[in-house]
Amino acid sequence: MAKANKRIHQMTVKEFEALFPTEEACDAYLVRHRWPTGVRCPRCGSDRVYELTNMPFKWECPKCGEGNAYRFSHLVGTIFENTNVNLREWFRVIHMMLTSKKGVSALQVQRVMGFGSYKTAWYMRHRIRAALQENDFQKLMGIVEVDETYIGAKAKNRHKDKRDKGDHGSVGKSIVVGAVRRKGNVVARVIAQANRDTLRRFVADTISHRVSLVATDDNPAYRLGSYPHGVVNHSARQYVHGNVHTNTIEGVWSILKRGVVGTFHKVSAKYLPLYVAEFQFRYNNRKNDDIFGAAIAGC
Repeated sequence: MAKANKRIHQMTVKEFEALFPTEEACDAYLVRHRWPTGVRCPRCGSDRVYELTNMPFKWECPKCGEGNAYRFSHLVGTIFENTNVNLREWFRVIHMMLTSKKGVSALQVQRVMGFGSYKTAWYMRHRIRAALQENDFQKLMGIVEVDETYIGAKAKNRHKDKRDKGDHGSVGKSIVVGAVRRKGNVVARVIAQANRDTLRRFVADTISHRVSLVATDDNPAYRLGSYPHGVVNHSARQYVHGNVHTNTIEGVWSILKRGVVGTFHKVSAKYLPLYVAEFQFRYNNRKNDDIFGAAIAGC
């Protein structure tokens, strides 16, 4: 059997079976990654809990509860709580999502896992995406590129009875704005409007004032007086000017769009933030040897 602390990125079937031969092995792996410094009460955060020796993977917190100690398991407060799918199957689906650059569809998950219901696969993938959302991050420094992209069908490709008069270009599409540090992490958000206030607020929220350069295209909304700002004039077919370009963030958009078009085919505006969170997590952990453990820790 593989060592318990082995770092994993892209496991083969043989490696997965060796690391997770039983449901109990998955239970132990979750406990180690959820509480790396020791089990804590999910209610109050106390580390003064005691394990129930006759009930595996269950603890009691004497600090919580009125008269009776609060009893909890390792699944409480995780995406795995109150589901009929065992941890081993959850782990398989998570690994499928993390090791596929363009994502996996619910139909593919259903076929590979043998789930009787498409809804089960769909539900699991969305819960996993919600767990992968990175709300806590350090503001980006160094050279940062900022750009927005539009996700959705082109107006000209819609059926006539679904078009509004004057529909063109980005009308009806969802908007995603992103900032990426070169050779570093990306922060991406779905926004309602790509106007000046929204884009400037996104920059202020995600980029440190100690940044050495913010590179954007010639969108007039990006007039960043308080940041060192470089512009490439895409309207004049200028794509690189010295070290000023937006090629990195456009590469991120390329991966996202290939996933949306090639794997998922259609993504609703309602769930788009979850898909963006999945691609952001995968991109930010592309060099992380323990991407699987990082995902489990967030679940």
